[in-house]
Amino acid sequence: MYFLAAAFFLFGLVFGSFLNVCIYRMPREISVVSPRSACPACDTPIAGYDNIPVLSWLILGGKCRKCKAPISARYVGVELLTGALFVLSYLSAPTMVRLIYQQWALDVQPNEYLIAAKMCVLSFLLIGLIFTDAETKLLPDLLTKPGMVAGVAFSLLVPLEGPAHYFLPAVDNWRILSLINSIAGAVLGSAFIWGVALLYEAVRGVEGMGRGDVKLMALIGAFLGVKLTLLVLLLGSLIGSFFGVFLILWVWVKRLVRRRRAHRPEAGSVSRSRAWNSAILIYRNFEIPFGVFLGTAALIAGFWGTALVQWYVNVSGLGKLH
Repeated sequence: MYFLAAAFFLFGLVFGSFLNVCIYRMPREISVVSPRSACPACDTPIAGYDNIPVLSWLILGGKCRKCKAPISARYVGVELLTGALFVLSYLSAPTMVRLIYQQWALDVQPNEYLIAAKMCVLSFLLIGLIFTDAETKLLPDLLTKPGMVAGVAFSLLVPLEGPAHYFLPAVDNWRILSLINSIAGAVLGSAFIWGVALLYEAVRGVEGMGRGDVKLMALIGAFLGVKLTLLVLLLGSLIGSFFGVFLILWVWVKRLVRRRRAHRPEAGSVSRSRAWNSAILIYRNFEIPFGVFLGTAALIAGFWGTALVQWYVNVSGLGKLH
């Protein structure tokens, strides 16, 4: 167990290192294959011994060997996060097997390694999209489109829960039902975001969400199915709302402190009001990367969503209705 967990972690570090290349190059429409990695400041190619995940960054003190320009801690953060989620994918696979076996009553239990591989692929895609959206406000098609295909393909290998068996009781092939559940999740997720974007654009006259968010939700729906896609939409909205409130309060406090220093005779109520208006104005013009919140919510739902839904059913008493 420890050996395999370590192996998953090391693989995660390697894939995280490749993700850093994707995060930097994809929005700039540069090939992720060639040329070899180079320092963004001086364009010096990075030697193999300086490209070891995490270790090279620590040895070099977070700086380029040649020009000493700082290298963002994001690089090591992405590598460690990917490694950690790969390990979590491996460790959570047995629990997911039990849940799938209970839900589907299969004759043979699903393969743990296929489930772990599915969660590793989902984690890889979401980490790349989260950090790319956070830095550039873009969600590259090179991650979202192959991700949709991968999610649908995994539904043929790992049973995916959904409403298909209610609507198609005559079908007893779990692969067909799982495939339908995956497609239904992709359609639901993308259609909801697309509908919200069109409504916002019709009401406000400006684009509220990019089409990248639509493709991201199609990816998430294909991997997670209908029920967890609904959970992602809920969690993503809550996380985004908390971020919005935090952003407004943070800007308001900064502007209030600045006004009090610059306008000492000004009444406190006036300072607070003007600082608040300034914070609201900045918030309205700030382009919020909603893909960050959807991706984060999808990671939560992917690993703990079924447990969260079951907890809610038990607490709310909905389970007693059956």
